[in-house]
Amino acid sequence: QVQLVESGGGLVQPGGSLRLSCAASGFSMDGYAVGWFRQAPGKEREAVSCISSPDGSTYYADSVKGRFTISRDNAKNTVYLQMNSLKPEDTANYYCAAGVIRGWGQLMIATDEYDYWGHGTQVTVSS
Repeated sequence: QVQLVESGGGLVQPGGSLRLSCAASGFSMDGYAVGWFRQAPGKEREAVSCISSPDGSTYYADSVKGRFTISRDNAKNTVYLQMNSLKPEDTANYYCAAGVIRGWGQLMIATDEYDYWGHGTQVTVSS
């Protein structure tokens, strides 16, 4: 059974850090681009970051550049999102997704490019 399970969310003060994990089971993340999306109440789901394969190309939304870092550990079948200098506007439910790569280093930022989704982990940035 294919599954993506996010973890690592929680409540953090502004300026703090969190590391989200996205663990895959039932398939190998090799050959997949993995993206992180977020959705705040009343807003559309937006792409935050993506990491491709096999070259590890990355994409970051302008709003998180310089603060968030995406990485992957294929041996653990897991992708991480390190989030530093968190702001209240980063508050959202964060989802990971995996999509089959159709070209070397392909990056995906549209939700309909992805094949599998996790159920999300809540990140709240508040003092």
